[in-house]
Amino acid sequence: MNADYLDRIIKGDCRDHIPRLEDNSIELFLSDIPYGISLDDWDVLHDNTNSALLGQSPAQVGKSAFKRRGKPINGWSQADRNIGREYQKWCQRWSEMVLPKMKDGASLFVFGARRTIHRVVNAFEGSGFLLKDILAWQKESAHHRAQRVSIVFERRGLAADAEAWTGWRLGNLAPLYEPIVWLVKPYKIGGTIADNILEHGVGAMNLDACQIQGANPTNLLAFGFQKGEQRVHEAQKPLKLIEFLINLTTREGQVVLDPFMGSGTTAVAARRLNRRFIGFEIVPEFHQRAVQRLGREDRAGYVEASNPHQPALLEKAEDEYES
Repeated sequence: MNADYLDRIIKGDCRDHIPRLEDNSIELFLSDIPYGISLDDWDVLHDNTNSALLGQSPAQVGKSAFKRRGKPINGWSQADRNIGREYQKWCQRWSEMVLPKMKDGASLFVFGARRTIHRVVNAFEGSGFLLKDILAWQKESAHHRAQRVSIVFERRGLAADAEAWTGWRLGNLAPLYEPIVWLVKPYKIGGTIADNILEHGVGAMNLDACQIQGANPTNLLAFGFQKGEQRVHEAQKPLKLIEFLINLTTREGQVVLDPFMGSGTTAVAARRLNRRFIGFEIVPEFHQRAVQRLGREDRAGYVEASNPHQPALLEKAEDEYES
């Protein structure tokens, strides 16, 4: 079954395809899943019909960052309060499908938002996975907006209040990190992790291959985009970060699953590291960009021509799998 999916980015809903994968066949799950924070239409994973969601305030018009409303904190309507619960249910519906496909003891790295990562953990634990750790990806910079309270009051003609609240701001601290949940599929009861490594080839960390300036890595991962690294998705992660996670937990030839391929970074990283990959992407525009990006990487010479895992036609549209 997996032969139809290996080393391909399939256009379609992962929930239609994950059940077709072989059980106990995946060594690593690595995905920058939708965060459920209403970043854009593809990130709205609930039934909330609040008209304010994804709208714009006058201050947001024409801005490249903070373009739309996506944070109904404290509720614009009663329906807003259900967003988190609905997101958790959405995560659990497909994470339950993933569980039997992973090898015992296999790792899962799931990117998430600070406000919704607990929903991801609850969903995966509810599906049968175990939480191992929560890593932090430290970004080089972060968009940040913290409006001055005094200015808000000045615009309302409240001079005394503006004076009293000088120095205070609305919003959050600069969001300089994003969490990465590290989960594992439980291994055989009564066995040891060493036994599991012998049987399934997963469960250990390759620290020698993941040294950072000569030292063992920690759970704080500071990776940025490299010079010339192409950006094709607004939520894209640095290639070096994804390569690190793959190197940490897999061996050459093992299979990495990414059901939300987005920009194709997981596929590119897997190809560079001589791992196999299985990927899905439901948004046609993102799917096309990811496939084209993978093709450009291969033509640039990052993969040896003799690599048996390299498909002959990299930019072939995978429409036969579209749901």
